[in-house]
Amino acid sequence: MIRLENVSMIYRTKYGSVKALDKVNLHVKEGEFAVVRGPSGSGKTTMLLSIGGMLQPTEGKVITNKSDIYAISKRQRAMFRAENIGFVFQLFHLVSYLNTIENVLLPVGVGKDKYGRTDAEELLKRLKLSERKFHRPYELSAGERQRTAIARAMLKHPRIILADEPTGNLDPETSDEIISHLAEFHRSGGTVIVVTHGTAVDQYADHIFHLEEGRIKKSV
Repeated sequence: MIRLENVSMIYRTKYGSVKALDKVNLHVKEGEFAVVRGPSGSGKTTMLLSIGGMLQPTEGKVITNKSDIYAISKRQRAMFRAENIGFVFQLFHLVSYLNTIENVLLPVGVGKDKYGRTDAEELLKRLKLSERKFHRPYELSAGERQRTAIARAMLKHPRIILADEPTGNLDPETSDEIISHLAEFHRSGGTVIVVTHGTAVDQYADHIFHLEEGRIKKSV
């Protein structure tokens, strides 16, 4: 499903070059739950964005669903990403002036509610957000905002969910709840990659990759 082949990423700054990823090789099969763990600055987010088709690496290949996603046009890549990948971010990335259900409907367009509203309503019910669907993000708790982000990621029934520190701003009880929703998606056949510096997701992982200084040091 996902394969990185000698992927490197170098950021150019006025202070010099920074190598975020250094010839990374990684393989995640369809339907697996993978965890990428590492300290801050180890390259975790860079790796996730590269896998998701949002950040082209300096060198190497990113193969997703048998397609080299950086060998196709930006438009094709955007379409592929929209149809196959759901993103969950640490800081939620909700639109402040939209309510909960409107944020969930963003992948299909808020003005095209009829194409996704039934699925959105069902997701809000599953994620215990039905009574909060007309609230805006500032009226929600951190856990409710993250559940809204998960519902948005799941709306178009993606094959893959990429989660970047999805519990980083949450208390332990809420973190467990968020992780359980990702595990449920995995049990339904979805592929999940979570990047984190913690261990809370380990019980669900098929593979754990340890990333340090831009390199996979070991995998279990």
